[in-house]
Amino acid sequence: MPDGPRTVRFRLVPIAAALAGLLAVLTGALSRHGASEVAHRTLPVLGFLVAITVVAELSDEAGLFDVAARRAALLGRGRTRTLFLLVCVLATATTTVLSLDTTAVLLTPVVLALASALELDPLPFAFATVWLANTASLLLPVSNLTNLLAETKTGLGAVEFASHSWPAQLALLVVTLAVLLLRHRRTLRGRYSTPPEVAVEDRVLLRLSAVVTLAVGPLLVAGLAPWVVATAAAVVLVAGFAARRPASVRPRRLAGLLPWQLVLMTLGLFLVVQTLLEHGLDGTISDLAGAGGSSTGGLLRLGGVAAVASNLVNNLPAFLAVEPVAHGTTQVLALLVGVNAGPLVLVWGSLATLLWRERCASRGVRVGAFAFAREGLLVAPLAVVSGCLALAWR
Repeated sequence: MPDGPRTVRFRLVPIAAALAGLLAVLTGALSRHGASEVAHRTLPVLGFLVAITVVAELSDEAGLFDVAARRAALLGRGRTRTLFLLVCVLATATTTVLSLDTTAVLLTPVVLALASALELDPLPFAFATVWLANTASLLLPVSNLTNLLAETKTGLGAVEFASHSWPAQLALLVVTLAVLLLRHRRTLRGRYSTPPEVAVEDRVLLRLSAVVTLAVGPLLVAGLAPWVVATAAAVVLVAGFAARRPASVRPRRLAGLLPWQLVLMTLGLFLVVQTLLEHGLDGTISDLAGAGGSSTGGLLRLGGVAAVASNLVNNLPAFLAVEPVAHGTTQVLALLVGVNAGPLVLVWGSLATLLWRERCASRGVRVGAFAFAREGLLVAPLAVVSGCLALAWR
């Protein structure tokens, strides 16, 4: 089926963003120092995104997600609500250790394959994945790419970061789970039948994909650079497929796996935001965010501005835009609450959402921008407010 007008227009957005960023560099509107700063901070983030996407695609082709879906169905013992809670626990754990983008890429196919095999409505499970990919991403530096950007500003290691962020993270999880269970209470009633055994074409590739995927988390927690871990994982899987299924990793096929549109859009937005910061945006953001410090009102205002900015321009460049007005660990965490849990209204609010939407479409589940915004408005405002209040009352 040919792409509709909306799809075509959406695909023009990354090109427009990339051209705007390139124009800012070529015209001198962005200084060389500013461009260098953008490259230094964002290239590792984008490298992680590209590599982990390759890991996800090849793991999917190996059958890992279909097998995992059946195992989850067995654990649920035929109860739909129990299965849903297992998916929520898995999404939270995966986001915490592997980052929200990994959850969007790796877990979404599991959830959708699961719903399809059990003949369940896929939307509650899909929304649980994307909501928790965002709202469960505050605990550790590796949980979100924005946390990695903030890590150098706070100077906190993984354990110290978690000791400061856990109250807000707990509040975000409670709100998200409560809204999910209330919103989908009717759909989650009833039982399901366990699906038949999954046919696996190559068990060696299946085991290799499982080992590589499970190894990513501990390596990230150990302190290795995320882009290094993801790249190594991608190289191992590409080598395995080259040995056993070479047609899957031919150059043209590999190029088709890479999220070039998302990379171009993100890099372009970073350059545009940096240009605006050099020409007075920081003053505007400072006026909007106010000078409330770490008071309850100040944190709520800071988190709210960050959430709105994330929905408008994507949470990664939004973090860079608001970062100059966040001083001290508590304010930085309030900023992270806004940019992590806030961008659940507009589909371009975070890379995780865009990746999730692509994975949904590849499995035949299409979520329109209006439907996504309608659902997101149920949780995003409550999540941001609860997270900021948890920080203020800590």
